[in-house]
Amino acid sequence: MLGKFFQKPTPDADTRVPPGQYLAKGFPVLTYGETPQISTDKWKFRVWGLATEKTLSWSDFMNLPQYDFTADFHCVTRWSKLDVKWTGVKVTDFIELIQLDPKATHLMQHCYGGYTTNISLEDFLREENFFAHTLFGEPLPAEHGGPMRLVVPHLYAWKSAKWINGLEFLDHDELGFWERNGYHRRGEPWAEERYAGL
Repeated sequence: MLGKFFQKPTPDADTRVPPGQYLAKGFPVLTYGETPQISTDKWKFRVWGLATEKTLSWSDFMNLPQYDFTADFHCVTRWSKLDVKWTGVKVTDFIELIQLDPKATHLMQHCYGGYTTNISLEDFLREENFFAHTLFGEPLPAEHGGPMRLVVPHLYAWKSAKWINGLEFLDHDELGFWERNGYHRRGEPWAEERYAGL
């Protein structure tokens, strides 16, 4: 299995691969439940909670500045993929559209299909985070979270929610789907924050 699908990090990549991870030869797809199929003309993105409620369309996102991103991707199931190429919208540009309550400290990502995952506002607002709609020059496939997913490169990939369709801003940390089922609240790969209690 290791030789066919995964390999040990080479010495030149070793400093980019967190402890306990192997390099994936492809781009594995791991999904709980059915894969939602949403067309861009039907896709909507809602903001609520400790923010002025707002609903954005696909064209609202496409009218924001678009950037190419190259980022390493680390899955909690112990594989990593280096230099993944995406196109999308910076979180720091998106947040300019939102009026946040000063009491907001965390947010819950909500997705088509019912998936949720939590993230602190501090982790969310980092410059390197983005909403991705393109993967390696092609529209983001549904199996990889299309039409849009959040990408948070500094945390394990379950925090980069697939099929994202909303953000609920909160004044406290609230557990999402995998966090309620035993995964770590934060999920920092270099600290191997895989499971609750670590």
